[in-house]
Order: sequence, then C-alpha cells, then structure tokens
Amino acid sequence: MKILLVFLLLTPAAAVAQVSADLAAHWTYDKNAPLNFKRLAANEREGILVEDVSYASPVGDRGAMVGPNGGLVAAYLVRPKGNGPFPAVLYGHWCMPGSEQKNRTEFLEEAIVLAHAGVVSLLPDHVRVRPGFVEDTAALSAPQIWTEFQQVVNLRRSADLLMTLPEVDPKRLAYVGHSCNATTGGFLSGLDSRIKAFVLMAGALSDEADSKTKAYQDFREKVGAEKFDVFAASFAWTDVGKYVAKAAPAHLFLQFASDEPFMDEALERQYYAIASEPKKFKIYKAQHALNAEATRDRIAFLSEQLSFRKPDSKLVEGIPVLVQPPWPKE
Repeated sequence: MKILLVFLLLTPAAAVAQVSADLAAHWTYDKNAPLNFKRLAANEREGILVEDVSYASPVGDRGAMVGPNGGLVAAYLVRPKGNGPFPAVLYGHWCMPGSEQKNRTEFLEEAIVLAHAGVVSLLPDHVRVRPGFVEDTAALSAPQIWTEFQQVVNLRRSADLLMTLPEVDPKRLAYVGHSCNATTGGFLSGLDSRIKAFVLMAGALSDEADSKTKAYQDFREKVGAEKFDVFAASFAWTDVGKYVAKAAPAHLFLQFASDEPFMDEALERQYYAIASEPKKFKIYKAQHALNAEATRDRIAFLSEQLSFRKPDSKLVEGIPVLVQPPWPKE
C-alpha cells in the first residue's frame, strides 16, 4: 500500500503457501523460467569468497512497470570454505534515502562474519536501486504496488537460486530484511515455506494496524477519503498482515527501534500481536538503523534456527554499525 511506502520508505509458488489460495494467486510467477545465473567477478577476504552475481527474475505485464532492469537481479554471493552443505541466509537491505548502504552492501560485513561460521549468504539489490528504475511519486499509485510485487518475486527467485547451489542445505534457509525489505519479508513469510526463519527489522507489518494511526488517517484525508478507500479496497490483498499472520511454522524475530518518526511502541506491539507463532520481539533503544545489540541478537537467532556454531564474538563486534541518515523533510 502507498501509505507504507510513503511513511516507511518503505508465483505458482515454488513451495507450499501458508496463506489462502486466493491470496497466493496474486503473487504467481514462472518458477520454471531460466535463472541465467552469472558469476561476474569475485574476490577473497580471509578465505571467504565474495562473488558479484546476477540472475533473471520473471517480469510479466506487472513487473514491466518497474523499469528496463526489473527482471535482472544483481547480488553478492558470500561463500565459506568447503563444500557444505551449508545453511543459507537471504538478506534484504533497507531503502533509506541518503544512506550509502541503500543497496546490497548493507549486510555484506555481517554475511562475511557468518561465512566464517559456515553460512552461505545471498544479498540482492532491491528493485528500486536497479539502473533505469524511476519511482512513481503519485499519492495513490498502482506502479508502486507492482514494484512491491516485483521485489517479492525477485526475492523468491533468490531463494530459487539458493536451492540450486550444491553447497546449500535446502532445509536450512533464513531471511533477514530491514525496513522496506522487512515488509517484503512479511509477504514472503506467508508465501514461501522453504524459508524456515525470518528476521524482520523495523518494517511495517499490517495495513490494518496502520489504519488506526493519525498519520494514516491524515494521509487518507489529504488524498480524499473516498478515492483512498476505493484504491485500498482494490489492493486489499497487499495487506502484509494477512501474510505475516500465516508464517507458521516458520519462526519470526521482529526487531524494532524506539526512535522512529512514523512508528511507536504501541504500533510495533500491534504488529507483533498479528504475527503468527512461534515468534519473538524486541525493541532496541535506537533509530531506524537499529544498533550493534540488534546485530548480536539477530546472529544468535540465526545460529539457533539454522543450527550453526555462533561466529567468534570479536568478529561480530567488528561489524560496523549502520549509519542513520536524517529523515527526509516532507
């Protein structure tokens, strides 16, 4: 929904969906389309291989609205020494304006640390940072919905790719998403049962909960209540709360910040209440970027859920803290 994109910057499925068939049908993509996986470049860091890769993601009529490169995914593939099979983590970066890490670099250092513990990571760029993408800034915009649709498909194709790699254990896959990609991860949680655990960081997780906030109501009045309600009804299937409520049996870890311009503790707790069990929840004394404590907790959760040894604490402490840029003025 537009409200999520404004305020939080924000397949037949290859696996059995937890949500109803009617909801899952909105997210269909051609799972048999060629991946066209390409290894473009590589460098080694202390025995860890970091590869620059690309692969294809089906576009179709909806995805064609996200630009000429909507169907190409650029990513880093981070691999440990050995043949595996290794657990794997799919990372989705934030979309914060002004951040130098509004791209696949956000979690790169974390992924390298995990590789030292025997974990493969795939870190794709979001649709919005691909060359040729032009943001539609209309108040109520179907192209913004299709951008979210394309990002969901791109991440599912990322999971498709991981399942083809012989070094990956297909039964030990997790997803970590921040901000815009936390919301996208909410959709994934109800759509793709291949992913066994989700860490959703500082993202909007329910249109229904958002609709009770003053910011949402002010936006509705600004664009016209009747016009807004018609638009919202036509895209009711994009309420991420309908998906995160059906994530089980996947384990959820919801990480939130105490200092957010458009989200408070009451709303964050509403998101948590909507999410399915098993789940855990923590609010950090931090801005939207979160902090080192959240990183430590996230890695500990992934270690538990994917059954790998925890990385050396010194390596974890050495992961740079994400810088929080100022929020754009309206």
